[in-house]
Amino acid sequence: MITDLLYAFKKRADAFEEDSHQIFSRHEGSKSRVISLDQTRKRLVGLSLQQDELFQQALTCIEREIYRAAHVMAWAAFIDFLEQKMASDGLVKVKSKRPDWVKYASIEEIRENVTEHELIKVAYDVGLISKGEMKTLHGLLSTRNQCAHPTNYRPGLNESIGYVAQLLNQVEQLHGKLL
Repeated sequence: MITDLLYAFKKRADAFEEDSHQIFSRHEGSKSRVISLDQTRKRLVGLSLQQDELFQQALTCIEREIYRAAHVMAWAAFIDFLEQKMASDGLVKVKSKRPDWVKYASIEEIRENVTEHELIKVAYDVGLISKGEMKTLHGLLSTRNQCAHPTNYRPGLNESIGYVAQLLNQVEQLHGKLL
């Protein structure tokens, strides 16, 4: 009987805590905002192990208030996903749009020799993304560059959560597309 009572009390306390975080997470400065990252983690589906790990690291950085690193890790996860999507047909469409890239045998070689800015342009050229998405991704790349290099840019919790969410939105849109 005491065990049942303790179990019921624990269950009610857990429910209270969850409801509290739900309420407090709506307030910009609240640490409870980090609890909403659990919802973001649930969106990490259909990724390679490496991509999942990189997004997980980005979320861990947000939890630890290392926001610039969160941007860099999230971008790394996204660009790897985009590159794999672009290579899904054996690079046939990519090389048809960039004939001078035939010298590259794999997406890894392209990654080593071509800027990410240009990779995003090619994703547009092969029909993976729209013109608006290309512009959005170029903007997100610019933000990533500000985080990865010495600048005065200091993102906070909201910017970091939003950045990861934008990249996950792009991943979700790309999932259903074929080359």
